[in-house]
Amino acid sequence: MLLALIGYFAVQYNTTNGGGGAPHCTASVPTGSTGVDMTPEQAGNAATIAAVGVAKGLPDRALTIALATSMQESGLRNLPHGDRDSLGLFQQRTSMGWGTEEQIMDPVYSAGKFYDHLVQVKGYADLPLTEAAQEVQRSGYPEAYAKHEAEAVVIAAAFAGDGELTCGGPAPTAPGDPEKVRTELTRIFAKTKMHNAPAEPRRTQDAAGKVKEAEVTFVEKKDGGASAARGSKVMAGWAVANSRGMGVVRVSYGRASWVAGQARGEWQELGPAGPQGKAGAVDPHRAEAGSVRIFVAQ
Repeated sequence: MLLALIGYFAVQYNTTNGGGGAPHCTASVPTGSTGVDMTPEQAGNAATIAAVGVAKGLPDRALTIALATSMQESGLRNLPHGDRDSLGLFQQRTSMGWGTEEQIMDPVYSAGKFYDHLVQVKGYADLPLTEAAQEVQRSGYPEAYAKHEAEAVVIAAAFAGDGELTCGGPAPTAPGDPEKVRTELTRIFAKTKMHNAPAEPRRTQDAAGKVKEAEVTFVEKKDGGASAARGSKVMAGWAVANSRGMGVVRVSYGRASWVAGQARGEWQELGPAGPQGKAGAVDPHRAEAGSVRIFVAQ
């Protein structure tokens, strides 16, 4: 399914002006490898799979195995059906002890269960991807996972490594739910205890006093090191990938900012003078070091 969509989204992307065109996301790496195009649904699910793996402190290889498995089993879609009683991103079966239907249809839960089984496979990180995935899935077509490995490597890098995720298309027009953003990311990363988040979203007003945006900010705790920084990167990617469903209009992380409906969905570098380049100006959306700022339409 992913391969079938590449041509369509490539055309839509190239004909996009600003942030218009069909909603789409692209994972890429700086090595020049071909980017991987995804629908917002696929990108959002890939983001959750990657975030859960990062929250568990697992290496990129684990993320790659999980992503390739889901690409084969469901096309990165949270399917409410499948072979016999198979469901969800990984087509896990209730009859095989993976959980209830409600649990399996929860991407955070299903990704967590996949990783829990994967880490029990001795030397999984050094095994061929097909073998590692098969030890978890017990599929009737184990070799099918291999064809997704190259793309899964790119997606894993986009969320947790040296790659990048861009998501283009029109900006959300309906108000989002900042509390849901905060709750979902807190739920994923609660056990890591490497970030602080506000108890409630901070809301900003325009000149007329109308609430325009609500902000949710996650700040790395001191001495979190590389693990906390990796968590921040995947949080930022998760917010962008889920922007349409969550009403996210802007994400600031590091020295860059992503704005829905602008710059073809690409991240824009923010200098000390702000995006307008005015002397002495300070971008009010700029993220401080070690923080991820997520702005939700109101």
